[in-house]
Amino acid sequence: MDSLSNNPSQATLSKFIARCLVAAGIRTADAAKTADLMSQADLIGQDGHGVFRLPQYVKRIQSGGINTSPSINTLEERTATALIDGDNALGHLVMSHAAELAMQKAETTGVAWVGCRNSNHAGPASLYAMMPLQKDMIGLYVAVGSANHLPPWGGTDMLLSTNPIAVAIPSANHPPIVLDMATTVAAYGKVKTAAQRGEQMPEGWMIDRHGQPLTDPARAAEGFLLPIGGPKGYGLSLIFGILAGTLNGAAFGRDVIDFNADSETVTNTGQFVVALDIGAFADAELFKKEIDEVWRQMKSSALLPGHNEIRLPGERLAAVTQERRAHGIPVAPELRERLDVLADELGVQRL
Repeated sequence: MDSLSNNPSQATLSKFIARCLVAAGIRTADAAKTADLMSQADLIGQDGHGVFRLPQYVKRIQSGGINTSPSINTLEERTATALIDGDNALGHLVMSHAAELAMQKAETTGVAWVGCRNSNHAGPASLYAMMPLQKDMIGLYVAVGSANHLPPWGGTDMLLSTNPIAVAIPSANHPPIVLDMATTVAAYGKVKTAAQRGEQMPEGWMIDRHGQPLTDPARAAEGFLLPIGGPKGYGLSLIFGILAGTLNGAAFGRDVIDFNADSETVTNTGQFVVALDIGAFADAELFKKEIDEVWRQMKSSALLPGHNEIRLPGERLAAVTQERRAHGIPVAPELRERLDVLADELGVQRL
């Protein structure tokens, strides 16, 4: 525990996650890389995709559902594209590899698209969309969700998932604009965190099979998530699933494995990441200053009654990151208890 706070720092959290992953059978370097990305998820406020997922990952590793000694390979490659096989590795390893390859290619080609098959749940979409920012690139990431919680519009068979998209755009003097959203009103990770905390869900997140609002997260299996914008969200989920799943030879539709309920079956999760070099279209520094102007225009908009400010996508992420860097990452008591049990079971030092 950090001496200045009851909340662990990212470094402390990362070391704890790595200890657990190594004890579960993951190679040391792979565990360190995954732990860094998982703790980053908590640092930026994506609490449903960071250490919260650790017990689930460990269970899948111990059940044989994750390859602990993977070899991530490129199956198809052209100048600006690649298709990689994740060899059923932890998704964080697959997607960080994909993002690095996309950035490398985009330095030459201006834009690069890298798709993945045989991957796994990789945490929040924003992690991978934000990676190209370090190279003055715009990042885009899409994934097939790791469980189906959404029917086609007007149906009841859950054939689609939250299928998230994230886009990250750098600026000069403001935080990057980062859009990170599910194609459902709420990501399923928020349902899981609400259940763990004993909280109710707002109306509009889920409905039951009779079309009635479902607000008890403990009853989530009795219903399904609602898409953003009604049929428009359904359409986005469908298209994203085809691009990230079907195009890559990954699971989509009825083939998607519910990794919440099944820890043994290979998920064959599909994802893709795009890196776009700003310099291929404009002077990068000038473009970033123009994004500052976008910030100014949006923030200076006249306000509707009942609203006290305009916020841009990524603004809260930047504020949460700054707060947690200074004061540590809050870990809910219920989660800490679960992590203590996990540490004891694995024979490693508690958080």
